[in-house]
Amino acid sequence: MAGVTGVRVFVNLLCRSTSEASSKPLQFRCFGGKPSPMRPSAAAKAVANALEDVEVPTEGISRPLSEILRELGKKVPDSFVKLWVEDGQTIKYVPWHIINRILNLHAPEWSGEIRNIVYSADGKAVTVIYRVTLHGTDAEIYRESSGTASLDDTNYGDPVQKAEAMAFRRACARLGLGLHLYHEDL
Repeated sequence: MAGVTGVRVFVNLLCRSTSEASSKPLQFRCFGGKPSPMRPSAAAKAVANALEDVEVPTEGISRPLSEILRELGKKVPDSFVKLWVEDGQTIKYVPWHIINRILNLHAPEWSGEIRNIVYSADGKAVTVIYRVTLHGTDAEIYRESSGTASLDDTNYGDPVQKAEAMAFRRACARLGLGLHLYHEDL
């Protein structure tokens, strides 16, 4: 509760400092921009001091790995599933950005990385190796997978991005997220 009170104090101070500010609009410094002539007011100093006292709630964010995997193993709602038709065959998939949001919700401490990008010897395809790591309070687990895209196929963006998205989805499926889509027809 102390964290919420601290945030309220910060918001109140911020609102008070902007309403009590002079009629000049606030000026900010962007990277590469000129420094702002704005000087810190007493209200700005109070906001800085209040921020030091704010407790960031971390309880409930981190969970044991078994709980995270249980949540990820649940069926993805049908409204998130999209269809892709390739060579006359319909393939069900969940877009990478939906998978990303699901991971953010159930495993906020997850991380992902491209491990390798390999172009085929004939220069017609690219393969991306992707690793997804889940961090629980009690353990850490990772899964890797690959995705391949034709360099000639630019219908849906860059081939490397397409291969990365495919590898990302497959690595997540190895952790249980969307895995049901691979065996629905069985």
